Amino acid sequence: MSTPITNVMDLRALAKRRVPQAFFEYADRGSYDEVTLRENRQAFDRIKLRQRVMADVDNRSLATSILGQPVSMPLAIAPTGLTGLQHGSGEIHGARAATAAGIPFCLSTMSICSIEQVHAAVAAPFWFQVYVMRDRGFTRELIERAKAAGCSALMLTADLTVQGQRHREIKNGLSVPPKLTLRNLLDIASKPRWAMSVLQAPSRSFGNLQGRIGGSDSLTTLAQWIASQFDPSLNWKDLEWIRQLWPGKLIIKGIMDPRDAVIAADHAVDAIVVSNHGGRQLDGAPASIDVLRSIAQVSADRLEVLFDGGILSGQDLLKALASGARAGLIGKAFLYGLGAMGEAGVTRTIEIIRRELSVSMALTGQTDARAISPDVLWRSEPNG
Repeated sequence: MSTPITNVMDLRALAKRRVPQAFFEYADRGSYDEVTLRENRQAFDRIKLRQRVMADVDNRSLATSILGQPVSMPLAIAPTGLTGLQHGSGEIHGARAATAAGIPFCLSTMSICSIEQVHAAVAAPFWFQVYVMRDRGFTRELIERAKAAGCSALMLTADLTVQGQRHREIKNGLSVPPKLTLRNLLDIASKPRWAMSVLQAPSRSFGNLQGRIGGSDSLTTLAQWIASQFDPSLNWKDLEWIRQLWPGKLIIKGIMDPRDAVIAADHAVDAIVVSNHGGRQLDGAPASIDVLRSIAQVSADRLEVLFDGGILSGQDLLKALASGARAGLIGKAFLYGLGAMGEAGVTRTIEIIRRELSVSMALTGQTDARAISPDVLWRSEPNG
């Protein structure tokens, strides 16, 4: 008899059994000593909610808007790389589940399914995340493809100009180039459900890069090309160039300092994402939730402040909203659901967080997700 799934960590446990270790740990782990990865969780746990009673909370609304788009709750699915290797057609499943739930989905440049494949499979517009690469012509092409697909927002990830070392990925053979070990082969052979889903998918390599480098489009050769393309010369002038190419809503992801939030606002971006890349880049950086309030205080009146950094529950989301975020993004929680049960698992993740948010709002005396204030929190140290 199977154990009932009651929270996102139950989905994580199931995904860990069903997804090959190399790909599960790609989604699950962080860089270097994983100090920041752990801090993302511990910081949420330190924040306490203020219980209120005898307030009429019978009629609660989770509805809000993000970048002018009405949404059913203040949540979006973050861009994640190699999503289609957590479960075949993973990006399509994620986009469909998000559309059905009435929340945004953001496709990564490093997706397995391409922009065009997701666009063909999903009726609603989705967001697209882009890296500025050394090959500016390719970045321009990606933006043009996103425009052609009707993407409703472009998200520039700014915190991956050089890649933080992730020890677990190297140990698992997810290096550049990838190494296929006997252990990995045996692990994959023990996951027939996973293997079948991947074999039936429209793409098994980096879909957005197909045909880019000529010759082989294997995961190995494309991974090598990508590693050579991250550009440490990225600066604010490049944002001006992107703004010329992209007329729609523009988001910058990776803001962790109030000074950078102000500069982003000065460049007329529509939103920022307060994010430490899930603890996968600068190890030793603070938890995203610990810097959220200071960033929101200097920028929320000029742009929308979104939050990414370890949301695994509705309680986490409530704490982010009370700290100044307009909405939260989920990466790991999304991938746990996907790896566990495919599209149904993503739907389950969203519904778990939705119910937890609704219940936690009721128990803190809140009725409107758009009006949650810092008063919901007993304290938010070290936000101040």
